[in-house]
Amino acid sequence: MSEIENVQADEGRNRRKVRIGVVTSDAMDKTVTVAVERRFPHPLYGKAVKRTKRYHAHDENNEYRVGDTVRITETRPLSKTKRWRVLELMSRPV
Repeated sequence: MSEIENVQADEGRNRRKVRIGVVTSDAMDKTVTVAVERRFPHPLYGKAVKRTKRYHAHDENNEYRVGDTVRITETRPLSKTKRWRVLELMSRPV
């Protein structure tokens, strides 16, 4: 395998999913619950459909509060349900 092929394979392997969502719970220690909403057309009728999925994300310093819009990224398993990490705060309600 050439050096160029190696680099491309490494770049592909390290791609992690990134999602933007709203913090819905900060009651746990070092963990926040983030609701991520996705919109897509209904397969048959074409009407826009909303689906929400909740993720548990690692918040090391307990700095994010309910209502904050945050960016989360996939990471190694940190606990039974926690596989995401908060990257940054996008916006905070006034």
